[in-house]
Amino acid sequence: MGTFQIETEIDRTPSEVFAVLSDVRAMPRWYEAVKSVVALTPEIATLGARYEIGRTLPGGPVRNEVVVTELERDRLFTIESVSGPTPFRYRYTLVPSGNGTRLQLDARITGEGLPGPLAHVDVLATQLFKRGMGENLRQLKQVLESA
Repeated sequence: MGTFQIETEIDRTPSEVFAVLSDVRAMPRWYEAVKSVVALTPEIATLGARYEIGRTLPGGPVRNEVVVTELERDRLFTIESVSGPTPFRYRYTLVPSGNGTRLQLDARITGEGLPGPLAHVDVLATQLFKRGMGENLRQLKQVLESA
């Protein structure tokens, strides 16, 4: 299992960043691999809320069920996969920074479920996911700052 951390500065308040980040249904706007999100529970952006996420990975389309495992409004948001390939936990921490927000992602992920050698090489899979998540956070920043 691999872990990585990414930080980015976003020129929006923690409240504005949290509103987009914690709305899992909005992930296709900023998370490149996510093509669809279906809420599996009536609660949206609450502790224990569940979603089915349709993603495109190197081996083709996959589905993951994720659950919100930590939620502190405007400060902390964590989702974890409970089924599907590449099990992951993404913990986002938001810290006020000047007029904006410092967003920190602490990630834990494996290559389990990927095709070929990537499924067994966590270090390589972790680096690929870190690079991809860096791009995703840059897209999130662009979405928020252009709003």
